[in-house]
Amino acid sequence: MKKLNILIFAFIITLFCGCSRNSTVQSISETELFTIPYGNFEEQLSVSELSDVGNIRYGIFMRDGFFYIINGESKKLMELNSYGDLLTLFYNEDSQTAKLLKKSNKAAQSIHHEVSYPFDYPGMIAVDSNKNIYTVCSVPRDRQEQSDTKNMLYSQTILRLTRDGSSADYIGQQGPGGTPFPYIKNIYTTEKDELVVISKTTDGAIAYWFGTDNFLKYMVYVDKKNIPALKGTEDNNDFFLSVENVIPDPVTYKLYVKVDYYSTYLDEESKVQSGINYNQTLLYPLNILTSVYEEPVSVPPYEESIIADYSKLTYKIPYDFLGVTKSGWKFFIIKTDSGFNIEMLQSENQRILRRQFVVNHNNILFDDMKLSPDGILTALYIEKEKARVVWYRTDSLIDAILKK
Repeated sequence: MKKLNILIFAFIITLFCGCSRNSTVQSISETELFTIPYGNFEEQLSVSELSDVGNIRYGIFMRDGFFYIINGESKKLMELNSYGDLLTLFYNEDSQTAKLLKKSNKAAQSIHHEVSYPFDYPGMIAVDSNKNIYTVCSVPRDRQEQSDTKNMLYSQTILRLTRDGSSADYIGQQGPGGTPFPYIKNIYTTEKDELVVISKTTDGAIAYWFGTDNFLKYMVYVDKKNIPALKGTEDNNDFFLSVENVIPDPVTYKLYVKVDYYSTYLDEESKVQSGINYNQTLLYPLNILTSVYEEPVSVPPYEESIIADYSKLTYKIPYDFLGVTKSGWKFFIIKTDSGFNIEMLQSENQRILRRQFVVNHNNILFDDMKLSPDGILTALYIEKEKARVVWYRTDSLIDAILKK
């Protein structure tokens, strides 16, 4: 429902030519690190049909200055340095990349690692400090399972790869070789090198927290029925909530649950419910050791103002929850006409920073953006002629704030 509202707001904003923002937001400059050409060779990204955006399956992850890009269509995963030099290549044995390498006699090179697991790659990736690589895979249909209640399909698993290619295995709900997961929203690695898998459910999410041995350590259900109601609306059926995202803290055993609250809209003349209004966003820390929701933090929405027929209307739109740094900053992001707006919130000190990335969306067919534990935002932009890898040094901004 939240996505529908955003689409409606975006349509209204585009409809009117007179548009003005309610405040000036400083920009953070983009630094282009390297580009990647399109093609089927080892150092290229493969995209057969750029106009079919739904089939463009890419993901990017940055750790310690190394970049990991997964190319779902060609069933390969690349590790590159900050200059774009290929350091390691993983690929399926039945992929086009494997065939080309065998023809060119390059398959024996030490940086090439053939993987026999017959999975496809939706595009989610995470890397720990030991450079173990985790990526989400869809299992074949004959290995998919249904829950006892028939309302969830267990269809995805995690492929774990060591950087030197000496080991490759898959992780399920219980650990290595376990049951596949319900639909995975995202995966994370913590500062303790523990893997966290966030799966979506009809009522919220499930967090699977694994130990360093890759066996399940905690499983936490985030059910919207157990999330506190807004104060004063406990007995009001006109209010409802949506669990937009769940992200683990990189340092402590906490989950951050972003909840968007909405109210029904009643037409004054007909007295008939005619829509919904966004009300508020709260970020709840959930202690997974005690299963207790701690005091939430209010997340200010993005505001967009339009002027039409000599009147001004201001729309409030919730940000998407992007991630958490090890210093405790929570990052929120929203796409705008001129690029992206980010909101950085440190709840402990009640600090809020807002910045803008200027991006020409007309040139970008697909984008993926990741937040590092240090506060660096890395983006992969799939454009018509090539792919670009850029980053935004929000870590420098945070460091300047912390030194004050």
